[in-house]
Amino acid sequence: MLISLSEIMTTKDKVGNFQVPIEMETCQYQGNHYGFSKKDPVNLTITNLGNKSVLIEATTSVSLVLFCSRCLKEIDYPIDIHVVKEIDFNKTEEERAEDLDETNYIIGYNLDVDILVYDEILIGFPLQVLCQDDCKGFCKNCGANLNETTCDCDKAEYDPRMSVIRDIFNNFKEV
Repeated sequence: MLISLSEIMTTKDKVGNFQVPIEMETCQYQGNHYGFSKKDPVNLTITNLGNKSVLIEATTSVSLVLFCSRCLKEIDYPIDIHVVKEIDFNKTEEERAEDLDETNYIIGYNLDVDILVYDEILIGFPLQVLCQDDCKGFCKNCGANLNETTCDCDKAEYDPRMSVIRDIFNNFKEV
């Protein structure tokens, strides 16, 4: 959803409070689409600081539907978002890029709330998600979920560099 900042920027110290719904249905990360199990509206406060600068404060809470990295169980992963950004409209887009001020959510004098929330979700996205701290995952041999069942597969880890010697011993067991 786009919020026009031009009306707030006309009067110094003007404050605008908004409650904006999140319109995106899924969150894309590394080629995968993740759905939301919860999307609270974004509580947005925009304050005119004068001299073509605004302060943007946004808070919300979302939960993404992710999958355990070991057993692929579906998990609700909560992310609390709190953003405080100062935007100086005196700077050009090139100057903002030089200052490493990533403001892809500002389009002209409009604020795209979905892009702002998406950027913060990407920052808070976990590297690895586990359903429980001691998740056992799948068996490498038979594919059984080791959290639910046990299997009788050989658990020995062999050094692949010794596979030729192991083959010799397996072929000539009578020696």
